[in-house]
Amino acid sequence: MGGSAVTPIFTALLYLGLCQRQCNQIQAGESSPHLPAPTSWFSTRKSPGQLWEEHRRSHFFPGTLPKPFIWADPGTIITMGRPVTIWCQGSLQAESYHLYKEQVSQLLGMWVAWNFRDKARFSIKSMSPNSAGQFQCIYNSSSGWSERSDYLQLVVTGMYSKPSFSAHPSPIVASGGNVSLLCNSKDTMDTFHLLKEGGAGPPQHRESRFSAGRHQAVFPVDSVNISHGGIYRCYGSFRFSSHVWSHPSDHVDLKVTGTFEKPSLSAHPGPSVTLGENVTLQCRSESWCDTFHLFKEGFIAPPQHLHWQNNTGPFQVNFTMSLVNSVHAGTYRCYSSHSTSPYLLSQPSDPLELIVSEAANTTSLSKHKPDFKSASNSQDYTVENLIRMGMTGLVLVVLVVLLYQS
Repeated sequence: MGGSAVTPIFTALLYLGLCQRQCNQIQAGESSPHLPAPTSWFSTRKSPGQLWEEHRRSHFFPGTLPKPFIWADPGTIITMGRPVTIWCQGSLQAESYHLYKEQVSQLLGMWVAWNFRDKARFSIKSMSPNSAGQFQCIYNSSSGWSERSDYLQLVVTGMYSKPSFSAHPSPIVASGGNVSLLCNSKDTMDTFHLLKEGGAGPPQHRESRFSAGRHQAVFPVDSVNISHGGIYRCYGSFRFSSHVWSHPSDHVDLKVTGTFEKPSLSAHPGPSVTLGENVTLQCRSESWCDTFHLFKEGFIAPPQHLHWQNNTGPFQVNFTMSLVNSVHAGTYRCYSSHSTSPYLLSQPSDPLELIVSEAANTTSLSKHKPDFKSASNSQDYTVENLIRMGMTGLVLVVLVVLLYQS
């Protein structure tokens, strides 16, 4: 009996000592080595003993009040070293808020309602792998305890080297078409994560597969529509630390075509160019637009784009290629768009085939080089024919004279 009574008393005293030490640290402006410092940890309205009792009751007794709403500002995916604030919004009758990580038994902080009662904030000044994880919060009032909030998944990025990222067959996709986003890394990443900038939905996750000497995952995007246009990035992580991600990949701009009427594409001075010359590809639209995009088939690099500068002239821009070489040869198309929706493009222009040939002086010399031997032989044949004709004429004259005398 004595032993069983001493154990909870000793545990409570130990907790009170730790709580009082952390309270003193936060009041002095220090941060706890174990906890992200909440904005308000301790209030004179409740003693450390009361806080311990609240924590014990919240862990062992399920709540009946409506669950609070939990979120993170500026977001749930945070670069290492950057600050983040976790908010918990409950009821105007709330007296205290509790934040837990991973498991309900791991208390990270308490906020005693003072300045405002319907929500509490818990600040992490510098994001690190230890700060990342799964969070929940609850609150209590005179009526009892709330249910636990939904889980908040807090991720830290920047721990590993960035993966490679590409769109296949192209980052320019016709509305209704399909595209695959490929994320891969030479590191042994277990999982890859796809994130759209400004997207309302959560990140997508795919387990990696080893192929061609790299770990990779494919994110298919089927039946593309205007909502799919935008900036995408991917990250990699390991199974043992799923909330710790790599640096972000380079971005892929996914553009959806077919929204506006097609522009026209022409080459000046013409579509056939010799090596070293200049050529201009002109993209022109009959309807209003302020941005044009030039795309070469089979070329992995993103398309070139130019903004329409003349506010009074026709809707057109010129893409100039200087000192063209064999790399410039190929099939080109252009698109138009509005700057207010840069990822929605027009229908493609008709294709233009750019032909690059060898320099004119070398080809003309090789094809039209005079054949001096042939000319000399032809001249010899002409002299011989003239001699034969002369001799024939002389013989005829002699015959005529003889006939006349007889």
